[in-house]
Amino acid sequence: MSDQKSQSAQAQKKSDTDYWKANLRIIMISLVIWALVSFGFGILLRPMLSGISVGGTDLGFWFAQQGSILVFLVLIFFYAWRMNRLDREFGTEEE
Repeated sequence: MSDQKSQSAQAQKKSDTDYWKANLRIIMISLVIWALVSFGFGILLRPMLSGISVGGTDLGFWFAQQGSILVFLVLIFFYAWRMNRLDREFGTEEE
């Protein structure tokens, strides 16, 4: 009887660990994308992007002013969508 409980507890712990690993992976990927777009394209790569025109201004300036915000909003919706899917996979969805 106690073996069944300990096996069940170990399986639950492994499931919880897998869930949080997947969650942290999604968060890290999202943060890397956001950092690349906001800091990389908006600041570091701006001189390389200055020849490309978007909306009357260069692409680097656009990323610094608008692009990073828009990418951030897209990442929010992506995270919510992906977490709902992950919750369904692990049986932790909200009712």
